[in-house]
Amino acid sequence: MNDKHPSNQPERPSTQIRWRHRLWIALSMLLLVSGWVQAAEESTTLNSITPIGVVQVAGEPLIAKITPDIADGDTAEPIAAPRPSRSDYPNIGVSSRAIVWILAQLHLFFAALVLAVPLFVLMIELLGVYTGDERYDNMAYEFMKISLTGFSITAIFGGSLALALFVLYPDFMGYMMHVFGAQVLVYAIFFFLESFFLYTYYYGWNAFRYGNLKWVHLSLGLMLNASGLTIMVLANSWATFMMAPSGVNEVGAVVGNIWEIMKGPLWNPINLHRFIANIAFGGAVVGAYAAFKFLSTNDPVRRAHYDWMGYTSNFIAILAFLPLPFAGYWLMAEIYAYSQQMGITAMGGILAWLFIVQAVLIGTILLAGNFYLWAGMSRTDGSDRYKGLIKYIAVVLVVCFLIWVTPHTLILSASEISLLGGSHHHILGPLGIMPAKNVAVNLMLVATFLSFQLYRRSDKVATVSWAPMGNALMVAIYVVAIVNIIFLGVYYGYFTNTVYKVGSSVVQVASTLVVIIAGIILDTLMFRNAKTLPSHWGRIPDRAQYALFALPIAFTWLMGLMGYVRSSVKTHWHVYTVMKDNSPDNFIPTIAYAGNMITIVTVLFLLCVLFMFWVANLSSTRQAKPAAGGAV
Repeated sequence: MNDKHPSNQPERPSTQIRWRHRLWIALSMLLLVSGWVQAAEESTTLNSITPIGVVQVAGEPLIAKITPDIADGDTAEPIAAPRPSRSDYPNIGVSSRAIVWILAQLHLFFAALVLAVPLFVLMIELLGVYTGDERYDNMAYEFMKISLTGFSITAIFGGSLALALFVLYPDFMGYMMHVFGAQVLVYAIFFFLESFFLYTYYYGWNAFRYGNLKWVHLSLGLMLNASGLTIMVLANSWATFMMAPSGVNEVGAVVGNIWEIMKGPLWNPINLHRFIANIAFGGAVVGAYAAFKFLSTNDPVRRAHYDWMGYTSNFIAILAFLPLPFAGYWLMAEIYAYSQQMGITAMGGILAWLFIVQAVLIGTILLAGNFYLWAGMSRTDGSDRYKGLIKYIAVVLVVCFLIWVTPHTLILSASEISLLGGSHHHILGPLGIMPAKNVAVNLMLVATFLSFQLYRRSDKVATVSWAPMGNALMVAIYVVAIVNIIFLGVYYGYFTNTVYKVGSSVVQVASTLVVIIAGIILDTLMFRNAKTLPSHWGRIPDRAQYALFALPIAFTWLMGLMGYVRSSVKTHWHVYTVMKDNSPDNFIPTIAYAGNMITIVTVLFLLCVLFMFWVANLSSTRQAKPAAGGAV
């Protein structure tokens, strides 16, 4: 990112500092990743056998008749899950589910934000240390200023959610406290640790800014992120236990230890999916802040700064978003593997139409991100070489977007079905099934990466002798990948046995990932020591900033939508197959009701975000001292 900023670059640090920097990165990554790797390995081992208390029959989870081992002289029986009746749920005159829905979703939005921002802030600060450019440090500090208010709001909504759950669903919360036991105390401890590291990291920024003290500050940021990630994976275990319980028997009695309870079949897929989604979401929100500041000033220096800040935020959001559909695919595959009924409810039942809405929102994100990249090419003098390709990329994106949102089965009246000759359109119907949509989404991701690649090349001229060969190789990779994606989708999706459809989609994903990985590696090698053309930060149309506003809106609505889908696949269960929901709200809400609720939550979150922007801006505003004798 530093090669695109328009000012003199300082000299790089000495070799000794660079090696210290690399050692710190290695130790930090080892600390963060080791726990995740160990958890993944143990979870893989656990999931390779039948989970405690659960057996798989014809793809469906059936509870096994398991009696836990009881030590000699110990006659205590495990405590079963409660069976509350409708009268056991407090009646407060309004929907208890609606209250919990709003509080839970707002808490998750802000939790995602305050988890994600410190992650990429630490990377930006580390980049500033590596390059010796203090502007990275200043930008990272400003990003943290935004999230500081969000941390307090997260705690407020989290406390309100816990209170609402204990008051409105006492039996369910009592059971969850019994199952997870001391883990709740561990969660609280890490919350206090996160608070400690957050405030020392932010308020100690200028106190630990240079020399060896800078590494102290970076270590505080590392501890902050380690605490936040631990909180995330602990909370994810509660959500996945409700969907796919493990470590309990047929009546919900605990027969396993806390690790066996936590590491159900959906835990790691949820961890990966939320980790990536949170980074994309956080980048989108801080990008809106940069757009807000860019449009609110006419100072060329400040506009250049916030233009650069907006570009960085969009870079983070889109780069994290590219692998997100693949993480979602893994999660849905694990849901199908655990319970075919849950998978069918999600993608073949009442919730299936929501994936058309999902396609609209994801298409909006990709179109907005691409538009911002195309508009941003006007900053550089060398972008004219690539502007002719933009219209072709736009056509691919629009055509694929239309294919993606085409439904298979239309909601029609009897007369309309008679006129159409069936519920499937004879021409467009084939575009409504998954092979066509797999082709569309993979081509959209490839086209988006091409836009990003052209933008990154627009201010550079390769000086290596093998540049023509490198460009030819990159074009060949694109061509082979696109042909492969289309062939696999058409041939295996329409002309072979159905069993091959799922397998071919894996190869399509691999083709897309090859393009992305090969593009990054080739460009890194090809443009090393490249000639850099002038860039003019702040020279970007104002309309490009509205694309940065569109990203958090679409991301927020999308997260609310998929949270509704994830929760609803349990149907009338608090804990799937273990504890039934007998409250007045024990049904899947209608799509219209869910849409209204998600919209309300999205609007409330955006209003809170505007408040965060105002507070962040307020802290840097100083009132002029009144003249002597003037009004106060």
